[in-house]
Amino acid sequence: MAGNHTQIEFILLGITDRPCAQTPLFVLFLLIYIVTLVGNVGIITLVRVSPSLHTPMYFFLTHFAFTDICYSTVISPRMLADLLSEDKTISFTACMMQFLTFVFFGSAECHLLAMMAYDRHVAICQPLLYVTIISSRVCWQLVASSYLFAFLSAIICTLYTFGGSFCGSNHMNHFFCDVVPVLKLVCPDNHSSEMIIFAFLTINVVGTSMVIFLSYISIIRTVLRMCSAESKARAFHTCGSHLMALSLFFGTAFFMYLQPPSSHRSLDKVASIIYTVVTPMLNPFIYSLRNKEVKGALIKIRRRFLNHWQHGKVVSSRT
Repeated sequence: MAGNHTQIEFILLGITDRPCAQTPLFVLFLLIYIVTLVGNVGIITLVRVSPSLHTPMYFFLTHFAFTDICYSTVISPRMLADLLSEDKTISFTACMMQFLTFVFFGSAECHLLAMMAYDRHVAICQPLLYVTIISSRVCWQLVASSYLFAFLSAIICTLYTFGGSFCGSNHMNHFFCDVVPVLKLVCPDNHSSEMIIFAFLTINVVGTSMVIFLSYISIIRTVLRMCSAESKARAFHTCGSHLMALSLFFGTAFFMYLQPPSSHRSLDKVASIIYTVVTPMLNPFIYSLRNKEVKGALIKIRRRFLNHWQHGKVVSSRT
């Protein structure tokens, strides 16, 4: 199999090999994917049509929702098709492209989470300088840098993951082309590639999580110095929701990518499902629908729609 990558086909073993469980899992994950699309597209649309949400925080949030849509779409459609299909083969090129786009959007999401945490840090800890520090130009520069770094990480990780020779079995014990199951199929002499991939994953996961951690430590210290109990409760409520989502995403990412390859077990699939399927579905609820500003924007749009509808009914009855 080594040397002729264009003719390689991998066989994804999928989430489960139990036929009785595949149809219920298909229905469950299809519903999750639909909710993910509706929730994240809804957030992007709401921010676009609501002038009150044209702020840096929601600017970052629209890009975060966009990466969630793409991140989930890279994985879910293929996974759903494999749950109902007996033929679970994937070509070398298709596997490599899935991995490339997965790493790109996953890395971009890590950096956007760090930017959103930094945005909250400036808003709470340095409110008088917020407009100066988080200007429109800075927002675009931060988002562009996150996509650029994600692109470089994706290219380098893909080259070192798929650049070796594949020998032996072509059965991949996973439901998508992730770094760990792919490297298990590469011929043994791949230690240097593993180290380079590990370094880039460490920069993405550990580096961005440290920015988030330090930002929230500063936020919590500032909140504790607030005099108003209501302000403290509101800030802690927001931080608690965000930290829950961050723990879910980064906790499973740490479990998957920051342990030796020999330590990986069957729980890898569960962890992968959490950060590739479940987390993108939960993010719109955690980051947006629990937010008073978003609820207020939804109420305004609902009133506008009802007024327009009632006005239309009155005009049509008169004619």
